[in-house]
Amino acid sequence: MQIGVDLGGTKIEAVAIDRNGATLVRRRVPTPREDYAATIAAISALVEEIERELGTRGSVGIGIPGAFSASSGLVKNCNSTWLLGKPLDKDLAARLGRPLRITNDANCLTVSEATNGAAAGAGIAFGVILGTGVGGGVAINGRPHVGRNAIAGEWGHMSLPWPQPDELPGPPCYCGLSGCVETFLSGPGLARDFKAATGQKATAAEIAERAESGDPAANAALERFEDRLARALAPVINLLDPDVIVLGGGVSNIDRLYTNVPALLPRYVFSDQVVTPIVKAAHGDSSGVFGAAHLWPAGEAPLPKREAG
Repeated sequence: MQIGVDLGGTKIEAVAIDRNGATLVRRRVPTPREDYAATIAAISALVEEIERELGTRGSVGIGIPGAFSASSGLVKNCNSTWLLGKPLDKDLAARLGRPLRITNDANCLTVSEATNGAAAGAGIAFGVILGTGVGGGVAINGRPHVGRNAIAGEWGHMSLPWPQPDELPGPPCYCGLSGCVETFLSGPGLARDFKAATGQKATAAEIAERAESGDPAANAALERFEDRLARALAPVINLLDPDVIVLGGGVSNIDRLYTNVPALLPRYVFSDQVVTPIVKAAHGDSSGVFGAAHLWPAGEAPLPKREAG
């Protein structure tokens, strides 16, 4: 049995799958924000509850919205800032009593989609999370490419390309810089842009609903978003030229993105034509958790020893 855990900014999801990839059980709980110890406890409780229910122990893979520093071994680059500087892998391994595999949540999404989702069979897949934050991951032949600095695919923290005058210097980012792609293309970034233009508060989902109902201000906000997404993806295509780009996260549920963004790409990509497909994650907002489970291929993981008695 393979267990995957997706640690998000608002929820923690866990899934158990069998060696054929069939789902055995799924659970979700709210993320205990700003509380590191409670986050450790919540993840451990989910895993232990699943194992009690199924009567067996499993391997555990975990996706987090960040990475681990090669020099310190501690969490870095994480918009769930209460995890920064923490030995999350060691603390969870000690709590669960087994080796773990932990990687960036966008890597998990990309692996999931490249294994049996919208990017199945792709040699190189680029996965995007458009949610509370913005992340990216690379899968090569179905396996995550992490990189020398453990930041492969982190396009959310490059500057928005070809900025317009009213986009400069850009909103401040938690990373310490301004104008990062994440500040424009996250759900909160879309909401901020809409409020700046209209004075009205609305979530990304509400903005999409208003645009579909014919609201011109909401439609204009989505047009700005689509152009920014095209600008942000163009350097990815120029550099990596992936076989497919998969979008996940809550904002990826805006269906018009899959028509409008590809039509904008030729303005920015250095090619006479752009045939890169942009597709919605087949597993929706559960792609990350299934990808986390696949971090341990079936039969590979050393399982924990049962406690005596």
